[in-house]
Amino acid sequence: MKCPLVLLLATALLLAGCGGRPKIRGASAPPDDARAYRQCMAEFGKLDVKIDPLPDRNFASGCSATHAVKLVAIGIPVTNLGAMKCMTALPFTLWVRDTVTRQAQAILGKPVVKIESFGTFACRPKNGVKGADLSEHGRANAVDISAFVLQGGQRITVLKDWNGPDPKARAFLRAVHQAACRRFSVVLGPDANAYHRDHLHFDMGKGPYCR
Repeated sequence: MKCPLVLLLATALLLAGCGGRPKIRGASAPPDDARAYRQCMAEFGKLDVKIDPLPDRNFASGCSATHAVKLVAIGIPVTNLGAMKCMTALPFTLWVRDTVTRQAQAILGKPVVKIESFGTFACRPKNGVKGADLSEHGRANAVDISAFVLQGGQRITVLKDWNGPDPKARAFLRAVHQAACRRFSVVLGPDANAYHRDHLHFDMGKGPYCR
């Protein structure tokens, strides 16, 4: 599956405590592209959103949060967002503003008033498995989405509703998942493996891969 949105790199986060962890295999990331980051920030400047650039951070463990931003206001509140590379934050913002908004109205007939996430930056190996390569979360290059809250209070969760009894909830989750595959390099959901049974994972690492 092609992911045509080719974008950029960003400025990074805090999360102390990473420095003392053992080095994670595969932790070396390609050098950041300052020009691509400037282009990304310029694209954000065209949107009616609020973001905060973050200082670059590199940790002894091999984790990093460089050329990252914090998304403050992007149309729908999203919980637990920390540092996210601009190259990931921009397609995520467009996914929230365009895809989630449109599919919620089309399929559910109600707007989404909150999106719940498991976060962005986390200094850990893939899937938290000891000895695995560094997760894209360890580069502030990924975000995990777990639930959507609709106007009126209904809460649609990946864990409960991906294969749940409500056909509209199932259709909505699959629609936003498939649309994400057109924006991100890697998209993982419950059909990918048991590690993603309760969330949708988006990153701009090596791809394309959509499952």
